Amino acid sequence: MINLEVPRKFAGLVNQAHQVAVEFFRPNSRKYDQAEHAYPKELDLLAAVLDGMNSSGEGATGNAGAGGVRRGKDSGGGIRNGGNLATLLGIIELCWGDVALLLSMPRQGLGNAAIASVADEEQLSRFGTKWAAMAITEPGCGSDSAAIRATAKLDGDHYVLNGEKIFVTAGGRAEAVVVWASLDLSKGRAAIKSFLVEKGTPGFEVVRLEHKLGIRASDTAHLRLENCRVPKENLLGSPEIEVERGFAGAMQTFDNTRPLVAGMAVGVARAALETTRELLAEAGVAVDYDRPANSQHAAAAAFLAAEADYESAYLLTMQAAWMADNNRPNSLEASMAKAKAGRAATEITLRCVELCGSLGYTENALLEKWSRDSKILDIFEGTQQIQQLVVARRLLGKSSQELR
Repeated sequence: MINLEVPRKFAGLVNQAHQVAVEFFRPNSRKYDQAEHAYPKELDLLAAVLDGMNSSGEGATGNAGAGGVRRGKDSGGGIRNGGNLATLLGIIELCWGDVALLLSMPRQGLGNAAIASVADEEQLSRFGTKWAAMAITEPGCGSDSAAIRATAKLDGDHYVLNGEKIFVTAGGRAEAVVVWASLDLSKGRAAIKSFLVEKGTPGFEVVRLEHKLGIRASDTAHLRLENCRVPKENLLGSPEIEVERGFAGAMQTFDNTRPLVAGMAVGVARAALETTRELLAEAGVAVDYDRPANSQHAAAAAFLAAEADYESAYLLTMQAAWMADNNRPNSLEASMAKAKAGRAATEITLRCVELCGSLGYTENALLEKWSRDSKILDIFEGTQQIQQLVVARRLLGKSSQELR
């Protein structure tokens, strides 16, 4: 039986993450949104505190980034609430504060999640403390990860990487980048592997940083790899091309990280709803949970509909993370959570802007910023359309070749 209430053992984590959001993220949210590409130096101290918590075994807010996520081990039939759920709960609280500042935190990125998901123990010991970005999308390859054209050719003790990557979150600031590339383009999906490329490696270049609609405190980079030689030990996972298995090993990262992105969306949506409820109350609009929505003020009815949308996204997201902790296949649930939460956050934040009138549209409140930040959560880690395609394939039992 799945119990989707917050486990008592994570109460301290949730409280600490919320305090970080209240004391640092919210007060600095507007500042770093306006100062695009300026690195929030205050995050260095926060990251050091989180690293200390992780190394001491305390966990706490240190689990609140993507870096510590791994598949749960078989619990022998028992129920466990582990790192995935802890990470998700921390992310929800931090993104209630600010999504972009979370994405800017050292060693808490999606590249770190990839390392944690597929690296062996030796690689974890070498790369576990590095701040790693994730580089998948290419100029000619957006949502279809299987269409990647970056290549990796084995040459002695090194792989030679060539290609371009775009929209790389933290690509300019991170110490290393997890690059998806193909060992053999003729073998299709099965040949796609991930490689850790450290900054400063010859042939690796940050071309530019993008100017964006939202998450402006977070840097988004365009990268180029030209005859970039990477030690063969930096290939994450197995170097074998297993045609029957496809690129399931690389895609396993998404089963862990898609619920986390859904959690980001849940956090932003909750922030918008709470602020909107307060502003409606100040305007004399009461939201009554004991009366039918159609018998209340139109604004209250719209708010109740948005809140119901939020609750469904929250529950789907919790379920997907819980399944990962308990070693249950969750590809379907991860995509369902990402699709629902991404769409809900975008619709909820825009509806809140509308309900709050001038306070929602101007910079007097953070509502307009949250509406801008939320859109990316419906796009990266797989767009809305891709998630729906994954869900359809799973439910209908179709392969990617059968249902495109």
